[in-house]
Amino acid sequence: MSRSPSRRLLPAALLAGFLTLTACGGDDGGSSATERTSDVDLSGVSIAVGSKEFTEQRVLGQIVVQALQAAGADVTDRTNLTGTAVVREALTNGEIDVYYEYTGTGWISILGETEPVQGAEEQFEAVKEADVANDVTWFARAEANNTFAIAANPQAVEEFGVSSISDWAAVVNDDPSAGRLCSSAEFINRNDGLPGVEELYGFDLPNDQVVQLEPALVYTQVGAADDCDFAVVFATDGQILNNDLTVLEDDKSFFPPYNIAAAMRTETYEANSAEYDELFESISAELTDERLTQLNAQVDVDGIDPAQVAEDFLAEVGLA
Repeated sequence: MSRSPSRRLLPAALLAGFLTLTACGGDDGGSSATERTSDVDLSGVSIAVGSKEFTEQRVLGQIVVQALQAAGADVTDRTNLTGTAVVREALTNGEIDVYYEYTGTGWISILGETEPVQGAEEQFEAVKEADVANDVTWFARAEANNTFAIAANPQAVEEFGVSSISDWAAVVNDDPSAGRLCSSAEFINRNDGLPGVEELYGFDLPNDQVVQLEPALVYTQVGAADDCDFAVVFATDGQILNNDLTVLEDDKSFFPPYNIAAAMRTETYEANSAEYDELFESISAELTDERLTQLNAQVDVDGIDPAQVAEDFLAEVGLA
């Protein structure tokens, strides 16, 4: 599976000596640091940053570009690459040095494992350990987890009082038509999709109560209560906010973790590991599901450029 898409400050002790930057946007959508004061000093370091092409990745890529520039690094912006395979090849052949990847994508799509590891930290440690052989270092795992999720519109939340997938399962078992689901085709038939959810949560949603839609239509249809009150979504997609959806708790932990984490060429990492750890851990500490969803919505709903969203984020959390 490949990825598509609470405001809190860093602890005062960390903020006290961290970094200050003044950034300005360029014509290419990036930004460049003009001033910095930081305990993280990457002056003289040349580093290339990548990302995939969808909204969340473009935002994350610009956050990394600007944070590294603030620390004094000479940054080459190679964000907005098309697809997991392309950005991974760019990493392993040295065209880029770092990007934010998803732990589940690393484990299944990149490393070719067939069974996800349950537990966010356990999945992170598994992919980190396995990718050492490919000279890739994973670090700075964030809480944000862009995995599959089940969401409900406000009408369903109010009518049925649902807050978890177990609650949805109870609705389906009581009246399958009330639990009608909108979904893209991919999720409906795969074992780590609807069939697996049904088996673990103990329900059977009839085929005529599953509405197959193009991914972009899923959010609008469930948001408008057209065809369905429940839908398959990605947990940090900005359209969740735009359509006032509630992501149901996966209370039996069915969906595998797709937490974001930094993936960096080991040679690059080892040259300045302490600085990279401090910088990326500080960024990742701010990237909760709620926060990343807000950042995505600023692009997809409000129409703000990802570079500006990244700049505002870094300033808001005390990294700029």
